[in-house]
Amino acid sequence: MLKSLTVKFNKVNPTEGKNKSEECSHSNNQPQPFTKHGENKSEKGSLEKRNSQVKFEESHINRQDKISKKNSFCDLPANPDPQCPAKLPTVMLQQKEMGTGKEDPISPLGVPVINEYADAQLHNMVKRMHQRTALYKEKLMEGEMSSPEASPHTAPSTQESNSNLKGEHYYGILCYRFQKLPLTEYLKRMRLPRSIDSHTDRLYLLWLLLVTTAYHWNCWLIPLRVVFPYQTPDNTRYWLVTDIICDIIYLCDILLIQPRLRFLRGGEIIVDSNELKRHYRSSTKFQLDVASIIPFDVFYLFFGYNTIFRTNRILKYTSFFEFNHHLESTMHKAYIYRVIRTTGYLLFILHINTCIYYWASNYEGIGTTKWVYNGEGNKYLRCYYWAVRSLITIGGLPEPQTLFEIIFQLLNFFSGVFVFSSLIGQMRDIIGAATANQNSFRVCMDHTTAYMNTYSIPQSVQSRVRTWFEYTWYSQRMLDESDLLENLPTTMRLALAIDMNFSILSKVDLFKGCDTQMIYDMLLRLKSTIYLPGDFVYKKGEVGKEMYIIKQGEIQVLGGPDGAQVLVTLKAGAVFGEISLLATGGGNRRTANVVAHGFASLLTLDKKTLQEILVHYPDSEKLLMKKARVLLTQKGKLKEATPPRIGLAFLIPPKQEAPKMFSALVGGRGKADLGKLLKLKREQTAQVRGKSE
Repeated sequence: MLKSLTVKFNKVNPTEGKNKSEECSHSNNQPQPFTKHGENKSEKGSLEKRNSQVKFEESHINRQDKISKKNSFCDLPANPDPQCPAKLPTVMLQQKEMGTGKEDPISPLGVPVINEYADAQLHNMVKRMHQRTALYKEKLMEGEMSSPEASPHTAPSTQESNSNLKGEHYYGILCYRFQKLPLTEYLKRMRLPRSIDSHTDRLYLLWLLLVTTAYHWNCWLIPLRVVFPYQTPDNTRYWLVTDIICDIIYLCDILLIQPRLRFLRGGEIIVDSNELKRHYRSSTKFQLDVASIIPFDVFYLFFGYNTIFRTNRILKYTSFFEFNHHLESTMHKAYIYRVIRTTGYLLFILHINTCIYYWASNYEGIGTTKWVYNGEGNKYLRCYYWAVRSLITIGGLPEPQTLFEIIFQLLNFFSGVFVFSSLIGQMRDIIGAATANQNSFRVCMDHTTAYMNTYSIPQSVQSRVRTWFEYTWYSQRMLDESDLLENLPTTMRLALAIDMNFSILSKVDLFKGCDTQMIYDMLLRLKSTIYLPGDFVYKKGEVGKEMYIIKQGEIQVLGGPDGAQVLVTLKAGAVFGEISLLATGGGNRRTANVVAHGFASLLTLDKKTLQEILVHYPDSEKLLMKKARVLLTQKGKLKEATPPRIGLAFLIPPKQEAPKMFSALVGGRGKADLGKLLKLKREQTAQVRGKSE
């Protein structure tokens, strides 16, 4: 048998075929097919041939299964290698050799199938290859990560691949590619928006801070450099670099930022870029900005480096006032910044007066008279000290000698009185506006105390009233929140009420499923009340007319035989007393005492207000009444009180009600219907007896 198989192998697979199969074994890991030795017709040889054929088929099937499983994890080339022999004739030879007289199934390509399992595996593998190719193609079209496996026919050359890898980084063995973005891409991502909202954009506020810093540099240092000899040829380059930086900030603000600011026209917010540019160019602010950036610095070439040519940079004062306005609107305590700003105004006026005094001393001659600066010590500090004493009219200054000095001193005194009085008045207004609420609270508390003293109210009650005033001011900085909210429009009041209390009110079981607009109306009608420690919110037996929502603090429900046992403690967010709003028949009686445990802030809604709201929402009113009846039934409010069973009567159980099905069959409910049924039964019995007699 082995000899015959060897002859078959040698006859079908010569050395040339063996070499060819070795050459293409890298692309397809399929074994080389075997052919049948067709000339031997003897019976003994045919029997041995059949046995060997059966064993060969089994081994061939096993090998095909292993190869198909192995190939499922490998990648097949997109195109067949031209050096490898064609597979179609080989498969046909296998079909001829192993045929047993029955025609094997034919594959879709017209090729006879040797092994159905192997053929199915190959088809499945080809299908997955097509899917993977389509997926990689889609990723390449979208610009995502390319396939980690390069096709041998589409692989780029060595130079191209090296040039492509210059902008890529590979992390470890995983072929994740991270491309370095060019500078233009970064600039595109960092580009400014088409329009800027100056009231809400915090980045614009930071930009205004930068522009204001450059403006202060020019305002404070230009007069200083013009008058005092602090600008020397040795440090000129430093001053020049700083001036160029400030000019660049001015230019960026004029060209990039200001033409993008939104504005209102007829109540509409304009965001179109062309309209924004046109609006800015037609404004007075644009004219001042352009005047502030005119390059008078070119006169340095003719008259030398003199800072007086940069005086026009001070015209950009609109950005400074705009920054003040936006900063005050965002600060929690704006009066602090107002005080600082007013103090800065005073210091700047003193700074300008210092520069003017040094110029006057230089004009008269330093050290020539007692009134002018004598040239000793620090120039700026000595002149600043004189400006403070002169502008604030402290006195103690040397008397002016010449006509120029007298006129200068008179003008300085008049301007000092005007400036100083205006700044003092502005400071008073700022402090008065900051403490207006506190002053109003003090006045109200003083009037209440005087009223209690007039009518000889006990000291314990007066102490509780003072405690309420102090805690109310400490907790909310006002006596009544509704006074503040009344000045706002309804839309804003509703927005504030929704943010504060909607999440609590929407969780009340009684109001679930009601109209949302009805809940909004209820939120606008809620009133805030503060209870002191030990105050009764309501007592047992009172008629309930209000619903309560705990905004802050804790509430204790008392009960028990003595009414002092704490049944439950309610915390912030809890709701109680809601059933009383819809109770009928004269109101709902309270069943327990409710006491404030510590300071408690409650939101209340009374029955009258709810009824006024429900007039506009009839569907919600029906739903609320239905829910109220269910809740009252669950709590046993509508159950009639049964009399106590005396003596041995408690041993006899009460009579059970008739089943509903029985009542339905009878056709009615109650004793009256049952009596009619018995009467009809007697009449029928009497009629039957009469007929029988």
